[in-house]
Amino acid sequence: MFRARTLRTYIGKRFILMISGALAVCMTLIFMIDMVELLRQSRSATQITVWQLMWLGFLRMHAFVEILIPFAVQVGSIGALMSLSRKSELAVMRAGGMSAWQFLRPGMTVAFVLGILTVVVYNPLASRATEMAQALMGEYFGNETSLISSGAGNWLRQDGAEGPSVMTARAVSEQGLALAGVTMFRYDPSGRFVAHVRAEKASLGTGAWILTKASVAQPGRELEQYATYNVPTYLDRERALDALGSVNTVSVFELPGVIEMAERSKLPAARFRVQYELLRSRPLLLVAMVLLAATVSLRSFRQGGIQTMVATGIVGGVGFFLLTEVSRQMGLAGLAPAAVAIWLPVVIACLGSTTVLLHQEDG
Repeated sequence: MFRARTLRTYIGKRFILMISGALAVCMTLIFMIDMVELLRQSRSATQITVWQLMWLGFLRMHAFVEILIPFAVQVGSIGALMSLSRKSELAVMRAGGMSAWQFLRPGMTVAFVLGILTVVVYNPLASRATEMAQALMGEYFGNETSLISSGAGNWLRQDGAEGPSVMTARAVSEQGLALAGVTMFRYDPSGRFVAHVRAEKASLGTGAWILTKASVAQPGRELEQYATYNVPTYLDRERALDALGSVNTVSVFELPGVIEMAERSKLPAARFRVQYELLRSRPLLLVAMVLLAATVSLRSFRQGGIQTMVATGIVGGVGFFLLTEVSRQMGLAGLAPAAVAIWLPVVIACLGSTTVLLHQEDG
């Protein structure tokens, strides 16, 4: 029993090492690519330092890392199993009476624990980092920014005591309650155009949007500047969240409340339900990535064809991610329940990989 535990620990450490290495490579590539984009955009900013850009790039990176964690687990698992096979350690384990399921169990355990940690620990931190990044993007670049926020570029029509208005923002933070790079068109109650407003920032107060450093252009009048400019609105927090909020800034612990709030307000909550199910399925998804990696990594080096098998595994992983994205979009469009849209591809991957492994091991 002691020897078996030592062997499982050894295999588990190999999986941890390889997955960590793959994740570190992904994070480095994301950071470097995003820094190139930030440096390009920094030409439109007057006061920004390299250190501020690096901090901004670090904050923005986490939203992409969450998406690439399953891919890192798959690549890391392929690397771990291939390293064990290259040194004939898998052959020795098989000769000692161990089945594929026994030496895959440590890897699946590592993936499952990593999935739990990414949901309960990393996701809240990443959500906060994304929110901070969106706020800093609005502060540094204003209207020139282009965000990863799903709320960026959305137009919102609202009514108020002085008439309706249409607005958009290039940066969204605090789940839709704070905006940057605001553009607004105001109308009187009869629908006649009244003013074109641009502001650096806006926050939703009680019954009004409070715009900071606003420029107001009205027909027949010169451009006017205001330190603060209030626009009455009947919009409340719930509707602002649905219209302008980003699911990337809502942590897994906040999502159930947000979903309940949206449903109570008779607002669409599909994107929040899909995000919640996506996070809940993360542990099983990472286990599926280990199983998928095992289907192409257990061949002995002496049998040859390793490069073809690895390429097949990577192509299969990319195909699986495309399938999950198509299914997710169906859930967002309301064509399938959120739970079905997210969990079905994961279950199919687990069952399919298990079937292939059973065929490879038992014939």
